[in-house]
Amino acid sequence: MRLYDTHCHFEAADPSAIAATLDRARTAGVEKLMAVGGSAALNGSALVAAQCAAEAIVSPQVRVALGYDRDQTAAFRADPDAACRQLATLLADNPTVAAVGEIGLDYHYSPETRADQLALFGAELELARQRDLPVVIHTREADNDTLSLLREIPSRGIIHCYTGTCEFARQFLDLGFFISISGIVTFRPAENVRDVTRFIPDDRFLIETDSPFLAPVPLRGKPNEPANVALTCAFIAKLRGLDAEDFAALTFANAERVIG
Repeated sequence: MRLYDTHCHFEAADPSAIAATLDRARTAGVEKLMAVGGSAALNGSALVAAQCAAEAIVSPQVRVALGYDRDQTAAFRADPDAACRQLATLLADNPTVAAVGEIGLDYHYSPETRADQLALFGAELELARQRDLPVVIHTREADNDTLSLLREIPSRGIIHCYTGTCEFARQFLDLGFFISISGIVTFRPAENVRDVTRFIPDDRFLIETDSPFLAPVPLRGKPNEPANVALTCAFIAKLRGLDAEDFAALTFANAERVIG
């Protein structure tokens, strides 16, 4: 089985721990993964993961997404373009970078920062457009604003850990985006995610762990890791009436198309 975890985080830049995580992923069939940033710390640990993979004799290939997420607005409120200047340097200095992310909007916990989130998100979308890089987007209770910005600033990439409606999914698909589903699909209350999982066309479907968060059933509540993308893959394949190996191959090919 060839698996591609299109979204995982490494919370600590600990080479030995990261190497062990990568080894377990390889054993589970993960051939490639994208280590995703979102803050200065997560950007740093994603780059460490890429270095660990490069130095290992056998390891999944690690691509990197770097960016500043919606929780970084306080740091860049006075000058959202400062995030882009910092990010531009990181992008130029690191050949393993394949995308800008994660970036986006989340009004669930911090609706009061909406204006700052929009400014930061827009600035990073523009940087990605200038660099011709795909983006990795987080959107929660903010789909209308997310869509508006994506229509204003032409972009391509991934809507990660999607939990919205089929109608919003259709609009993201119409803009050319791929939609990635996490282990949330296995949670008992997540019938809306299962509805979307049945809706996404084969050629736009991606899978991810969003580790160390959102471990799939039967590991829910435990720290997640890239190896567990195999469980999510098997669950979704059954839901869609597909063989797990065939579904893994399908999502692997999609990931190669969008990440490059």
